[in-house]
Amino acid sequence: MEIVITGRHTQIKQRFRDVVESKMNRVTAIAPDAQRIQVKLTHEGNPRQADSAQRVELTVQAGKTVIRAEASSADEFSAFDMAIDKLTQRLRRARDRRKDHRRGLDHAPLPLEVPLAETPRPEDVAAPEPDNSAQDAVASDLGPGEAVEVQVGDTPIVIRRKLHIAEPMSIDEALYEMELIGHDFFLFVNKETNRPSVVYRRHGWSYGVFEIDTPEHVGGE
Repeated sequence: MEIVITGRHTQIKQRFRDVVESKMNRVTAIAPDAQRIQVKLTHEGNPRQADSAQRVELTVQAGKTVIRAEASSADEFSAFDMAIDKLTQRLRRARDRRKDHRRGLDHAPLPLEVPLAETPRPEDVAAPEPDNSAQDAVASDLGPGEAVEVQVGDTPIVIRRKLHIAEPMSIDEALYEMELIGHDFFLFVNKETNRPSVVYRRHGWSYGVFEIDTPEHVGGE
């Protein structure tokens, strides 16, 4: 398995590299098909954030599955320990899910209600001001995995566009993928409606779903 360690606003010490490499057997024991793990260490220079000055982000690619975890602490070693604990928990969940599918069993659905957000009416949505420089970011065709970045005028805003290829999935599957990568939202194509959709975390055990469509399609149904 390839191990890539990078630092942001900090230098990677050899001792940290040694600790990371020594604990990678926890990953390969659960996910022997893992091809690559990226370890990103970020230092926060604000003294008022000393208790969380070191943030470790872990990203594992195992087959078609990407699993993430991150944690912050006063030092990089404890941050890494917390992050890899989260990562191994998510790896186990992914492994158990694959086993259930091979046995022909349905995995237990998340014990949550998923409220569907109402689609706003076109007349209720204010039309954005045209921004030709922003449109440049999506003007060209991209291949799978390719990305483009464009700065908006003289502002510090940079728009990054990347094409990701994914199979349509159910809302339950999208929630599961969101939990694996540790995000508060997940973009997917709903296989029930074939619409671009986003699941997101609201509060507690409550989630929401946004589905996007055009007025022409909605009016024609």
